[in-house]
This record gives sequence, structure tokens and C-alpha cells, in this order.
Amino acid sequence: MKAVMKKERAPGAELVEVDIPEPGPKDVLLKVKVAAICGTDIHINDWTPFARARITPPMIFGHETCGEVVKVGDQVTNFVAGDLVAVETHIPDETCFMCRTGLPHICEKMAIVGVHTDGVFADYAKIPAVCCWELPKDTNPDLGALLEPWGVAVNGILKGEVNNRTVAVFGCGPIGLMGLGSIAAWGASKIFAVEPAAARLNMVPRFAPDAVLINPTKQDAAKTILEATGGRGVDVSIDISGNAKAIQAAFRAVRRGGRVSLVGLPSGPVELDLTAEIIYKESVVFGSTGRMMWQTWYEMQNLMGSGKFDLMPVITHRMPLSDFDKALELAKSGEAGKILLYP
Repeated sequence: MKAVMKKERAPGAELVEVDIPEPGPKDVLLKVKVAAICGTDIHINDWTPFARARITPPMIFGHETCGEVVKVGDQVTNFVAGDLVAVETHIPDETCFMCRTGLPHICEKMAIVGVHTDGVFADYAKIPAVCCWELPKDTNPDLGALLEPWGVAVNGILKGEVNNRTVAVFGCGPIGLMGLGSIAAWGASKIFAVEPAAARLNMVPRFAPDAVLINPTKQDAAKTILEATGGRGVDVSIDISGNAKAIQAAFRAVRRGGRVSLVGLPSGPVELDLTAEIIYKESVVFGSTGRMMWQTWYEMQNLMGSGKFDLMPVITHRMPLSDFDKALELAKSGEAGKILLYP
């Protein structure tokens, strides 16, 4: 089969021919219908410090996908050939303290598809059955590939209430855009969208038509939000950018007793005025990683079923897997939404 492989501890990747993997006893073999590009894939391709700390080449990367089950391991009883599935990329060991107390998404021995194991930028992928979410057979596979990244936003958003709340979202890349659509569908009273890339900021009205658009390169985001809320600040501040300045602004923009959800991944330590922004304000702060297994997936299913929100406009480009290098460069540019690859 064809696969995009990180062959060496250096920038770049190659499209290679490798054997189709054989599923283990608790695995399924998927025929990949579509895969989506994530920021993690850019890190792996560019061989950033993030990748160097986690990746052991040679390996196939990519983790956002929708595929058809073609073969199952002999201990798998809940999937059969022909099932269409999306993939939860956290691989829990199912035995540690976190797994046994209802938090398998932060398993003590966590592995990630396409980071610690071979991924989905390939014709076929071997995936643990515990990581598969069955979809109706008539589901558009493109939609199925969006569920994993959408869930990242949903998990951070639903650390508390957003209905009838004022909400600021810092970072309007694909995950931020999907988050904004979710927040609008769940009935936020006022939404602020903060994003420096004009192309992405211009996409916001498709997801949250009434959102206040803020370009932090042209105006002080926190000051603008404070002025628009009578000096009080927003009820909920969500960072999906991982940018240090955006995180600092997210804390300045939240009201006393408000909530901050941190979803984006900073590249290094972030300086915060804890006394002013957390202690004296009694801010409630949540770290948020991945998706709750499987609470977040049910929340997404419920919102999709409501008909209040359409994920598909986040897709701006569809390309063959063989053009993965062009797709990764486009994703880095900030001039695209979600980019899908087809084996």
C-alpha cells in the first residue's frame, strides 16, 4: 500500500510502498476513505522540538480519519467488515488509575495514533477497536474525518456552560472555527473571535454570523473585549491558538469569576500575572486535551443531529495523498481551513 512515512529524524517525509498491516487481536484494519491534516502533522513533517520529543522514525503519521472496516482481530466483537468508523486517536491502556476512574483520554500510559503508532496517511490503517466510533453507513466520510478535531474544541468548550454566556475564542484555525459554530449553536449571548490571519477571520461568519471579529495585529484584543462588555469581560475565554500573547489576552479579557479553557498547545512556557488574572479574579481555569471518551463524541452526535450546525464549510481543500507535501505547506500558510487527503 501507499503511505506517507517519516523515515528519518530530519525534516520532510516520503510517499512509500509498504506492506498492508495485519490487525492484532484487539484491532481493526481500516481502508482509509479520507484523512485530514492537523497541526501535529506539520510538527512531525518539519521535525520541530515537539516532534523530536515524541516521534520515533520510521513511522507513518496522520491521525484524523474516516475509514471502512475490512478486517477485525479475533477478540473484536463490536465491529464487522463494512462498518464505517471515525477514529478517536487516544489509545488508552484500559488498566491504569485514570482509565479505571473514567478518564481514559488522559491515560497514564497514553499512546496517540500517528504519533506513537503508525497512522492514517495511507491506504490502510491498523487501529485499536477501542478507538473506533461507528457511523451510519450513509455518513459522508469527509464529515467523519472532521469529528476528531471538532471534538478537541467541544471538550474545551463544554468544561462549563456557554448557553446565554459571553464567550471569546482566541484562534480561528479549523478547530477554532468548528468551536465557534458549536458555541453559536449552543446559544452563546455574544461571541468574540480573535485571529490574526485575515483569511481565517473572514471564514468566521460562516460559523458564527453575529461574532465580533478582532484582528489582534490591528487592535488590542483584550481591550476591545473589555470595552464591548462594559469593562467587565467575558464569562468564558477559550484559547485554541497556543500563542503566548493570545493566552495572556484571554486571561485579561475574562471577567472576575469567569472561566478560561486552554486548548491550544504553547511551544514553551507562558508568563502570566497569576495574582491579577487568576487569584484576585478567582478565575476558573481548565486544561483541555483531546476528547472525553466517549462523552465528547455523544455531545458531537447530539449537536449534529440537531441540525443547528454544519461542519462542512471548514473544508477548503481536497487533495490526493500523493500531494501531501503541498497540502502541509498550505496548512502552514494560514490561508486554508481544513485540508483533506484521499488515498
